Amino acid sequence: MREIRCPEIEAALERLFIEANTELCPAVKERIEEAVTQEASPVGREVLEELLANARIAREERVPICQDTGLAVVFMEVGQDVHLAGGGLSEAVEEGVRNAYKNGYLRKSCCDPFSRINTGDNTPAILHTSIVQGEQVRIVVMPKGGGSENYGEARMLVPSEGKEGVKAFVKEMVQKGGPNPCPPIIIGVGVGGNLETSAILSKEALMVPFGLRNEDPRIAELELDILGEINRLGIGPGGYGGTTTALDVHIKVIPCHIASFPVAVNIQCHAHRMREVLL
Repeated sequence: MREIRCPEIEAALERLFIEANTELCPAVKERIEEAVTQEASPVGREVLEELLANARIAREERVPICQDTGLAVVFMEVGQDVHLAGGGLSEAVEEGVRNAYKNGYLRKSCCDPFSRINTGDNTPAILHTSIVQGEQVRIVVMPKGGGSENYGEARMLVPSEGKEGVKAFVKEMVQKGGPNPCPPIIIGVGVGGNLETSAILSKEALMVPFGLRNEDPRIAELELDILGEINRLGIGPGGYGGTTTALDVHIKVIPCHIASFPVAVNIQCHAHRMREVLL
């Protein structure tokens, strides 16, 4: 049994949220640089180049890539042979988020849904935990901005709608969002389970590396079909037109009830803020 102290988790979360908000992931930077060479629209290329310049300034000056530094989403895989000591896990997560948004001078966007009164420290975090084999803890943070999150949705489709129904749903959400999710976007799709699991799957799908296709050839083909259709919509970088509306599409699938066909779409902005660590 390996011991991991909760203050270590707290410190990791503080560091990860600050890094995610101020440094564009290398993989995202490379994908946008690739998109610059492929974008057919001169205005679209200019927007992509400005996004890269913005990321460089944010990194050099240690300021947020975007003023919307998001709600604090945390995915945590806890090894079953880990003993967590030195406090409570949930409390460590909350304190790590609180410290990150205070010490990193990040905008605190969390508020009561009715009164709209800000909680003042960007807590509570949105924490998803799972128990896995081993004696390590994997932490993935994803500060999720409102502009992209507002164009996520879960629906119970009719089973007969099949792949065409999924494609139509994704296309509808991207068209509805237009420039508001800050394209070029990344699209996560969750299929199966029930209402709530499809939504979580769609957010987990955003964590899949660029270019990594689903191991099921049918789903891999669907990912590429959707990506092609989205990039033919003409929305383009920043919504100014072009051929790069989406950088990638990832789909995660699990079995569902014979009478159901739950599908969820979650859209991520171009910054695709995400960091992870293995403790």
